[in-house]
Amino acid sequence: MFAAASSIALGLLFVVFLGVGLLIYLALAWQVARREGAPPEPPRVTKTFGLPEAFLAVLLVLFLLTNITAAHGRSSVQLTDRDLIANLLVTLFVICFVGGYLKLFGKDIDALAGFSRTSLKRALSTGTVLLIAATPLILLAEVITQNLFGGGSSRQEIVDLFNTSRTLQQRVLIIVLAVVVAPIAEEFIFRFFIYGVVRRYGGIALGLVFNAALFAAAHNHLPSAAPLFVLGACFTLAYEWSGSILVSMSMHALFNSVQLVLLAFPSLSQQ
Repeated sequence: MFAAASSIALGLLFVVFLGVGLLIYLALAWQVARREGAPPEPPRVTKTFGLPEAFLAVLLVLFLLTNITAAHGRSSVQLTDRDLIANLLVTLFVICFVGGYLKLFGKDIDALAGFSRTSLKRALSTGTVLLIAATPLILLAEVITQNLFGGGSSRQEIVDLFNTSRTLQQRVLIIVLAVVVAPIAEEFIFRFFIYGVVRRYGGIALGLVFNAALFAAAHNHLPSAAPLFVLGACFTLAYEWSGSILVSMSMHALFNSVQLVLLAFPSLSQQ
């Protein structure tokens, strides 16, 4: 009887938690829509992407789709330090290439991405609150996914990498990739650049849906598609609302950190 009462209480608590999360993100969406419909502010710095950036964004999307297709039927391979280092180098190259390309065409990356719009401390605090609000939405997508695909957990790709690692050096590299490199790289590519281009030509709604879908597909794990879509949408909305990519980077880093903490303490993960 006590167990049944506890289950009911936890269920009610989750419903309240879910309602609060929905209200927060609906409020963000309402503010974004209201701001989008307001008269334009006096021009300060050009914050739009042009055709050269659209061309590069199309190439990047095609590159990502090619990788997704190639990885779809590929069996998992044993993880090596060389694989992790190669992943790191390729990621850094893509970021530097996109950044250099934007500089070549005279784009102000700081103004476009809003790096100076907020402090790192404020971005971390805002990202923490928004990630907590997004958690019940992600958990709901997780529950729906498990009901559709069976009992397995829809784990993020970094979880599989961490579980298959066998040396301390590999785990350190994975932690650096997950907590530092991936949040910076993925937010720069997906949220700042690809979303920025699609938003420029297709609007916020199309940009958000397309970006979240591409973000989920790029992780090459079908059972995690729904939670990652919700996660990507929350990242995009947080970036659009705050005007600073630092907020979504903070959310991403915190999310991956939580994933690794749950791996370090399996009992918490099971609960």
